[in-house]
Amino acid sequence: MPELPEVEALRDFLHERLTGREVRRVMPVAVSVLKTYDPGPDALEGRTVTGVQRHGKFLDLDADGLHLVVHLARAGWLRWREALPAQPPRPGKGPLALRLWLAEPAAGGGGNADAEGFDLTEAGTRKRLVVYCVHDPGEVPGVARLGPDPLADEFTPEVFAELLRGKRQRLKGLLRDQSVVAGIGNAYSDEILHAARMSPFKIAAEMSEDEIAALYEALRVTLRDAVERSRGVAAGELKAEKKTGLRVHGRKGQPCPVCGDTVREVSFSDSALQYCPTCQTGGKPLADRRMSRLLK
Repeated sequence: MPELPEVEALRDFLHERLTGREVRRVMPVAVSVLKTYDPGPDALEGRTVTGVQRHGKFLDLDADGLHLVVHLARAGWLRWREALPAQPPRPGKGPLALRLWLAEPAAGGGGNADAEGFDLTEAGTRKRLVVYCVHDPGEVPGVARLGPDPLADEFTPEVFAELLRGKRQRLKGLLRDQSVVAGIGNAYSDEILHAARMSPFKIAAEMSEDEIAALYEALRVTLRDAVERSRGVAAGELKAEKKTGLRVHGRKGQPCPVCGDTVREVSFSDSALQYCPTCQTGGKPLADRRMSRLLK
């Protein structure tokens, strides 16, 4: 799933290529992708893109005050195309969810020529990629419930400590809770906890001030480093770049790059986490069951 660093890189990529360009056409292809109907996506046609923003893991294309807001979900992606065929695609069972054509620049070819733009695609059979066309991004339920952005200047150690105060959540779940902190998913929560040398099942309310400070620092450094690695990377290469920068997530059975211990995994019904016992749990492996506790 694309998380804050990859979505931020996509934002940069699209901001550079879309700003100042006119939208020729927007066509939802998958039945499930569009979650709003008034205004419809055809209301974007003829408008000029004035900017691209990120809200947590949501992308927001602003076209003269009308917003196309996208959440790529677990298996979605954005594919930039230098030459999209003018003929609209046929709806079907393939991965294509939505296509956006740009109008040719003033010095370009005619209105029926192939044009630049992008496809939104989603692999697999469980379709969760969603698109909204709204006047205000706050109209999107997922955006409205977002907590603070962890890379914002306003996200201070004091703000983070207040977010944790009294929370009986385990750190793994808390970091993934978009209403607490926006943009962190399964992969980077593993990476942050590894950098902070903390168990994924530690209870937030039981943390000391020093532990909260260490987790805040690990969170900011991990995300900032990932954003810097992703900056300037082409959209089609971001997934591969993400994998190369991960130290424990997705590396079950491999040696921890810090201590050399074997990276272990805890599996759940629809996801899994990875961690290093030596770095994070005092050398004790976590029981691989849903309500896991440290083995005694």
